[in-house]
This record gives sequence, C-alpha cells and structure tokens, in this order.
Amino acid sequence: MSIQIQNQPNRAAFDVKSAQDLRSEFAKDPQSGLKAAAQQFETLFLQQVLKSMRDTVPQDGLLNSDQSRFYTSLLDQQMAQNLSTSGKGVGFAKLIEQQLGKTIAANQGEATPSGAANTAGGALPLAASDARHLQYQTVLSSLPTSAAYQKLDVNQPVLNTTEAPTTAKEFVGRVWPHAVEASRSTGIPPQFLVGHSALESGWGKSEIKRADGSSSHNLFGIKAGKSWTGQTVDATTTEYVDGQPKQVVERFRAYSSYEEGFRDYANLLRSNSRYSAVIGSQDGTEFAKRLQQAGYATDPMYADKLSRIINGPTMRQALIG
Repeated sequence: MSIQIQNQPNRAAFDVKSAQDLRSEFAKDPQSGLKAAAQQFETLFLQQVLKSMRDTVPQDGLLNSDQSRFYTSLLDQQMAQNLSTSGKGVGFAKLIEQQLGKTIAANQGEATPSGAANTAGGALPLAASDARHLQYQTVLSSLPTSAAYQKLDVNQPVLNTTEAPTTAKEFVGRVWPHAVEASRSTGIPPQFLVGHSALESGWGKSEIKRADGSSSHNLFGIKAGKSWTGQTVDATTTEYVDGQPKQVVERFRAYSSYEEGFRDYANLLRSNSRYSAVIGSQDGTEFAKRLQQAGYATDPMYADKLSRIINGPTMRQALIG
C-alpha cells in the first residue's frame, strides 16, 4: 500500500496500517516520507485544537457517555486528518516539510562521502538503510519543541529485543510503534499505553520471562484464563487481599512478539465490557482510574502509580529524547 493511499482524506485516521506505511515510505523515499510525516504532525495539532474546543462545551446530557465521547474523538481525529491532507489546514505541514527537507537533502549529500571514507579506512561502508535511518533521526531531532512530545508518532525503528532495555528511553523506543497501532484501535493515546506497560514491566526490566529466560512479550501482566488457548508461562506476582500484599504464582499469557502482545492487550480492552469506560480515555489520570475501577489490578494504589508514570518526568524525557 503506497503513501498516496495513506494521504487520501477518505482513509480512516485510525487505520492501523498507516503507521507501517509511513515507516516503509520513509525507508524508500525520505522526501516523500517527510511529507506524510509533516501531515501527521499537523493532524495531531488540529486534533488537539478540536479537543480543546470540545472541552469548552458542557459534557452532561442524555446522549453523553463514555461511548459517545469515544466516537466523537474518532470523528475529530478523522476531521483533523481530512483537513491536513486536503491542504485546507493551518499550513504547518508545508512549513515543516520545507524546513526539514533541507536537512534530508544535506544528509543525502553527505552519506556517499562518509561511506567512501569508511571503506578506505578498512571499515564497512554505511549501508543504505543506515543512511536513511540517520536522516530519519536527524529530522526527528530537528522538530520544534512544541511537537517534540508527539514526535515518536512517526515510529522510530524498533530496538533490539533480545536484551532488557537499560533506560526508559530505550524501552519507549522499543514499544512505541506497537503502542501507536494499539492506540488507533482503542482511541487511547499511545503514551498512556506505554505508561501502562512500563508500570507492569518495570520499564521492561522486570517483564515476565519464560522458563528458559526468554521474554514472554507480555508487558501488561495479562493472565491466562480458562478461555485462553495460546502459550502460557507461570510466574510469581503480587496480589492484594484485603489490602495486604501476598506473593502468589499465576499463569500468564505468552506471545511471540511485542506486537502480538500489544494487539492482544488492545483486543482485551475493546472486547471486554468491563473496560468500556477505558476505551477512548484522553486524560492520563482518568485512564488510570478507569482501569483500576474496572478491576485490572488488585493493588489499591494502582491508579496513583500509573498516573504518576504517565504524567511524570521520566515518561516526558523518554518521549522527547
């Protein structure tokens, strides 16, 4: 699927393939990928404008509910995309494309001499994919501060998943593309989903392991109930009984990849009616409270812990880079 299809206004803004298309397009043609990324940034800006406008309108009424707010947020997302891709937006996309296009052009000119120099020195030349990745990172680092918090929406390449992440930034870089896709199907901002996985896995350092020490890719502590037919792993966890913590052994779901784990997590939130109030949450604190109220965890301080991660400086710094 080409980026032209992604940029057409009639494509659903929450289509989970759009993030993959953008990453693929950027790898093939950085200039074309930049145009699509710039449109996404303008879409995010317009989406925030629409949300701010709606926040000024009273939310009570017979037709007001968590479900109606969720579908309204999807409508705003689609409207924002239509405006930015049709050229009727505020012009941010064009300005970003013009400003950062110069950076890409400069890097394309420098890639060949750099590769030649490395070869002459006996080292391997810079691969074409590495050169594009360097351009990609340079573009991201050049983004204005106002867009920095959302810059990961264009998907950094996934980091090596054979070892535990050593920093919060590395953890975010590893799971962000999957959080973006899960966000598109749940209406929940990706940083909230990353925060939830960070709480359950200790920023990836305490994620559930299989018997051989390999990752179960279960970053959300999802247990394997009677209806689960997939892989499982037994692990010790802390449960609260009458407010008191106890160590117990539980059976958890296991996945072949983080992508599969995030997809199953998103499906759990969408398909289980107890999480209906969680779907579409746009405030980090409310998202945390609704998860606890739905019975996601037995820890009485769960919502407070999750809220502090989502709104805390560690998350902000990891996202900004």
